[in-house]
Amino acid sequence: MLGGVHSHSHAIDARRGDSRRRMWIALAINVVLLVAEALGGVLTGSLAVLADAGHVLSDVGSIGLGLFAATLAGRPAEGRMTFGYQRSEILAALLNGLLLVAVAVAVAVAAVNRLGAPPDVEAGGVLVLGLLGLAGNLAATLVLARGQREDLNLEGTLRHSAADALGSLGVVFAGTVILAGGSTIVDPLVSLVISALILVSSWQLIAEPVGVLMEAAPAGFDVEAVGAAICAEDGVHSVHDLHVWTVTAGFGALAAHVVAERNVDRDLVRRRIELLLHERFGIDHTTLQMEEDVEEALLRVENAGGEG
Repeated sequence: MLGGVHSHSHAIDARRGDSRRRMWIALAINVVLLVAEALGGVLTGSLAVLADAGHVLSDVGSIGLGLFAATLAGRPAEGRMTFGYQRSEILAALLNGLLLVAVAVAVAVAAVNRLGAPPDVEAGGVLVLGLLGLAGNLAATLVLARGQREDLNLEGTLRHSAADALGSLGVVFAGTVILAGGSTIVDPLVSLVISALILVSSWQLIAEPVGVLMEAAPAGFDVEAVGAAICAEDGVHSVHDLHVWTVTAGFGALAAHVVAERNVDRDLVRRRIELLLHERFGIDHTTLQMEEDVEEALLRVENAGGEG
């Protein structure tokens, strides 16, 4: 299976390279948007624009964190880091999820404080900035969405960008309402909606990395089906201590104790199981401990003692 492991490693490296390229493009777009919205929010007095600028700032931070994690994850294994630094991608995704929650709370608090006395807002400027932000965020989101979505690190930056696109849509709505003569209270109300959308987008981004760190089986992975498939192999009596987990996105691992039947070539059985796991379940990193059927072994010992 050495060739399969090498090709699997090359596939992960190629995925990381593609993700890095997409994140650099998204970072450039977001830096331009950050400068425009931060200045525009101050000049127009719009909390919705400033809230969106705050989310863009979190986007810049999340993309920078994602790029750092992707680079770190590509480092080879060394010393105590026997799996290398691949989990850095998972940690970056978790931190991005927590950062989204912090941004959502900050926006909600500021919006609630403004509900009682909403300030005057320059509606025309708000509308222009909202349209600019929407165009930029949609462009960044499309670039990221065309990447390999199983990459949690990329998914983290994508969710930031998608939530920001929704935020920009809210800014456009607020600017349009105020420009049409509506109350400026729509500005903090839209900010509250943006906050709620950010919280929703952060949930999966927190839940999935936590699942990986808790060494849960990959999402949608049927562990019982794997065990049944192994037991169905010729020469296998049973399997126990079956563990399936994710090291990082696209890198599943499996360990199990396989009880072999009497008078079979255990190495051959193990190689057949490794091929099965690769072809049917996409798992290339396996640790299989081949054991002899205890009952049969005891029976042989008893028979040998009786003959003596």
